[in-house]
Amino acid sequence: MDFTKEKDDIFTSRNIISSDIVNTLSLAPPLSRYENQKRRDWNTFCQYLRNHHSLMSLPHCNSIHVLEFLRYLDQFGKTKVHNQTCPFFGVPDPPAPCVCPLRQAWGSLDALIGRLRAAYEEHGGNSEMNPFGARAVKIFLRDVRNFQSKSRGISYEKKRKRSRRDQKIMAMEEVHPIHEGLKQLSKWSNGRDDPDENNNNNVGSNLCGQANIINE
Repeated sequence: MDFTKEKDDIFTSRNIISSDIVNTLSLAPPLSRYENQKRRDWNTFCQYLRNHHSLMSLPHCNSIHVLEFLRYLDQFGKTKVHNQTCPFFGVPDPPAPCVCPLRQAWGSLDALIGRLRAAYEEHGGNSEMNPFGARAVKIFLRDVRNFQSKSRGISYEKKRKRSRRDQKIMAMEEVHPIHEGLKQLSKWSNGRDDPDENNNNNVGSNLCGQANIINE
């Protein structure tokens, strides 16, 4: 009888613990789209290493393996990249299809490397030894960007953002005429440089000049 009661108590306690875990998970905030994509990218890269370099551990990963992974992804690309011998090389909107291969777009690869670089450090990787931030990877991405820009006839150049100093100068230039107008109004209110008075003086001088001309 005691054994049965003890067994029921254990079963009840397990149910309570399980319900607490479910409640905790349900209260956790949902991951953002970026975090979900970063997790998928990291799992994909780790799966690639297991399939192609099964004897290598993640800490021994370097830029060579990262470049291999990027070239491996080209087979799943959906962006037409024209060869230099293609008649549509440099044409943004080709009028007809061609046999040039499909590749991963530079923008997709650049964003992918950014997410993997962050995921590597989140999983305990050394930021100074991060293979996704290696110089060879940066050069590879730069070459891909330059070639695809020429091949597709589009520009990847970003618009230069104005610095805070430039923004302040522009704001001062916009405010300057207002200040000048306020100064002029202050002079007029103090009886100096009255525009009506100036106009009257100008009219009077013009009339005198005309009278002199007639007398002559």
